[in-house]
Amino acid sequence: MNKHNFSAGPAILPDDVKRRASIAAYDYDSTGLSLMEMSHRGKEFTQVLERAELNVRNLFKVDDSYAVLFLTGGASSQFYMSAMNLAGKNDKIAYLDTGTWAKKAIKEAKLFTNVDVVASSADNNYSYIPKDYKLSDDTKYLHLTSNNTIFGTQIKTWPSLDCPMVCDMSSDIFSRNIPVEKFDLIYAGAQKNVGPAGVTLVIVKKEILGKVERDIPTMLKYQTHIDKGSSFNTPPVFPIYVTMLTLDWIIQNGGVSAMEVRNSKKANALYNEIDNNPLFTGCASIEDRSDMNATFLLNNEDLNSAFSAQCEDVGIVGLTGHRSVGGYRASMYNAMGQESVEVLINVMKEFAQKNG
Repeated sequence: MNKHNFSAGPAILPDDVKRRASIAAYDYDSTGLSLMEMSHRGKEFTQVLERAELNVRNLFKVDDSYAVLFLTGGASSQFYMSAMNLAGKNDKIAYLDTGTWAKKAIKEAKLFTNVDVVASSADNNYSYIPKDYKLSDDTKYLHLTSNNTIFGTQIKTWPSLDCPMVCDMSSDIFSRNIPVEKFDLIYAGAQKNVGPAGVTLVIVKKEILGKVERDIPTMLKYQTHIDKGSSFNTPPVFPIYVTMLTLDWIIQNGGVSAMEVRNSKKANALYNEIDNNPLFTGCASIEDRSDMNATFLLNNEDLNSAFSAQCEDVGIVGLTGHRSVGGYRASMYNAMGQESVEVLINVMKEFAQKNG
């Protein structure tokens, strides 16, 4: 039975990417060696790394004023690495608190600098994106989380502020067009739209680095990784290769603009069913609903087991919501086809007919 993978991450990968990766895992480019056995200093992997970077630059039109890095440690490592590299102990950075990952980033930043939480949606279980907030004149930069996987919200309009911005885009990078020039730093764990777990993508404006008076461990300096081309230490060779393949796939399928159209169509179809099905209720504010992660509840929790069983019968996996929200979460990243969303919608319709 085909599986319809709605997991929030590690998440669905394109079939073509998995096929090509499986070949390279056994015999890369007819060399007789697995890519996982090759030196990260060799020409084969150097070409992979260069192509992965070029793909990022082409997809987002990233110019040479930015460095593109492939690091490790997930977005969680960037919570402290960004503050450590960009803000001195007497500076102030502003945070928009929109959910679990923003809260974790705030906690880490407080170890290195002054944090100003300018707005929060915690008062309504993070079901919306705060919009009416102001920054103090001495704000070093504003930190945002573009998409909140757990609560199903997404920033739709970027703030128009005369202030540098840093953004965690882990769960929606390459799913839509973004104005890279608005940001001094973008980071993202790969395991949603970019590739497998194990790679962290960082896009950083070079001119903002080296301006804090702090001793930073060598491994935690962005400049270290810029100088060594993401290979200061042994990088995650195979995950970077799969990331390169995934970026290839996005380019071959029309680029970020095509992904945006594709994702909007999937999200609109599912939200339409959620809103019109009498058994279900959406969790997030309508204007802030994520195109990546649709969160919803059964109005009658006693029906949860029956609905989950019906989903399982048709091959739907990864639909259970996070424990802090409950209910269900349909993660519809780039690689998910419209047909999988339609399978879920049909289950919801049939379930309402049986139990409405």
